[in-house]
Amino acid sequence: MKNLSELEILLSKRKAKTRMLRRFMTRSSVATVLRDHDGELQVLLIKRAQKEGDRWSGHIAFPGGRAQQEDKNIRETAIRETSEEIGLALSVDNYIGRLSDLMTFAHGNRRPMVVSPYAFKLDGDPVFTINHEVDQVIWLPVSFLADRGNRETMRWEKKGVSVKLPCYFYGEHRIWGLTLKMLDELVFDLLG
Repeated sequence: MKNLSELEILLSKRKAKTRMLRRFMTRSSVATVLRDHDGELQVLLIKRAQKEGDRWSGHIAFPGGRAQQEDKNIRETAIRETSEEIGLALSVDNYIGRLSDLMTFAHGNRRPMVVSPYAFKLDGDPVFTINHEVDQVIWLPVSFLADRGNRETMRWEKKGVSVKLPCYFYGEHRIWGLTLKMLDELVFDLLG
């Protein structure tokens, strides 16, 4: 397994895939925060708070959210949202690269939304101040994700349609969907 310094070099040499018409869609971004801790590469995830009507309620995710008018750019959205949600002050000094855009749909409608993940490095063991949007902060060892033996499947149902999807169970936490797609790019495409 590679360390954070090696990952930083890999990200600097790689061009993330972006969506061509993203400027005309609803925009959102997340912070993929990584650290070396006790000789192991870890990635920061959050468990979203339970909220009626929120399609990502209770999900494991990266900190982040929708772009606001005051954000200078979409990377600033990830920085602002991370500060608001868990009290972690990231900056461009922590920025190490970008992962590929993903498509989903905006809350409550069928309008496409582009999610842009930005990677940041972190030293030490920060103290988090979580807000009402977050239940928990989780440091996940990247080696757990890299072990294909930990990969499982789940059934997802919506409007009578059942689909078998890949996932991980890390303790009581189920990691799947958009978060899993971002982690797969990080772990298998970059760190392979």
